[in-house]
Amino acid sequence: MKKPKMLLIFLFVLPWFSFPLLGWRTIIRFLPATIFISVISKILYAIGKKRKWWLFYTKVNPKISGDTAFVFGPFFISALWILKLTYSKFPLYLITNIIVHILFDVWGLKILKRTRIASLVRINPFQHFWFLQFRALLLYGFQLLFEKIKKK
Repeated sequence: MKKPKMLLIFLFVLPWFSFPLLGWRTIIRFLPATIFISVISKILYAIGKKRKWWLFYTKVNPKISGDTAFVFGPFFISALWILKLTYSKFPLYLITNIIVHILFDVWGLKILKRTRIASLVRINPFQHFWFLQFRALLLYGFQLLFEKIKKK
C-alpha cells in the first residue's frame, strides 16, 4: 500500500477515536446538522471535481474517493467538536472556524499536495477559504433551524 493511501486512511480513521469523547447528548443534538452538512459537502465536492476546482489523487479504495474520506472523517468529526464547543456563541464559532480554515488552507493544503493526496486546481486557497466558511455558516444555520423546529 502506498504512503499517500495510508496517510489518507489515517486521516479518515484518527478523528473517529475522539467520537466517544463527545458524549451522547452532544452527538444526538448535533448529529442531524453534521449529517446534513456532510451530504451537502459531498455534493459540493462532486461539483468541484467536475469543474476541476480541486483534484484528489489518492483514493481509499476504488469505490471510496479521497474527498469522501475527508468529508466523513476529519470534517465530520471537527464539525461535531466545533458545534459542541462553540454553539450558541456565534462570534466564537465564527472565529474558531476562521482560524481552523486558515490553518487548513495555509498548511493543510500544502501537506496534501506534497503527499500527493489532493491539490487545488482552478481555485486558490483564498477562494477555498470562502468555500469552507460558506459550509460553516450553512452548518450553523441548519443547527439553529433544527433546534427552533425541535422546540415546537
